[in-house]
Amino acid sequence: MSVPTSPVSLRIDFVSDVSCPWCAVGLASLQQALATLEGEIAAEIHFQPFELNPQMPVEGEDSTEHLVRKYGSSAEQIDANRAAIRARGAALGFTFNMDRRSRVYNTFDAHRLLRWAALEGNELPLKQALLRAYFTDGEDVSAHDTLVRLATSVGLDGARAREILASGTYADEVRAQEQYYLSRGIQSVPATIINDRHLIAGGQPPEAFEQALRQIAATAPTSSHAGGA
Repeated sequence: MSVPTSPVSLRIDFVSDVSCPWCAVGLASLQQALATLEGEIAAEIHFQPFELNPQMPVEGEDSTEHLVRKYGSSAEQIDANRAAIRARGAALGFTFNMDRRSRVYNTFDAHRLLRWAALEGNELPLKQALLRAYFTDGEDVSAHDTLVRLATSVGLDGARAREILASGTYADEVRAQEQYYLSRGIQSVPATIINDRHLIAGGQPPEAFEQALRQIAATAPTSSHAGGA
């Protein structure tokens, strides 16, 4: 009679920005892979901050103008990329409404709120709410009223959320984590880091995550500890 084996515990640091479409794709893919691997792998996901546009002004910038200026993309390239992202999202059950997402916003305050949500054990729901608010509903994820409403919608204390946003709370922690991952060579997101050792770059399909996680789990120590708070 075979003895059932316990799931392998893995720490997953998901480095991302809430204004990064491929991060929404990557997170949905990762979650789908983990659902398939339920019983084999027990994952502890930690969201780490990365700002695609740390110098973005408060008022934001038109998304098409931003892409043209930042990447030198043509209108045709932008349309093709948006179509690809929309299709990938649809296949994973995530809706991209590109016509509503007309502007790019500063995301630093969103990352500060996520830092707090992590301490409250409510980070994943807030992350998902932020991605839906921006990519599906076209909301301004730099606006404090929006952030407070989203925090409240996932069960966090709205009054405390507003206090945090009105102050500099968690600003130093977010900047420290951003610098930590930049110092480790993370220049683009999403970057999925397993047990502080293995990197899965980009918004991979679920099958790629599943294969990589199985391979990592097969060689993982029975008791693993990863750095990076």
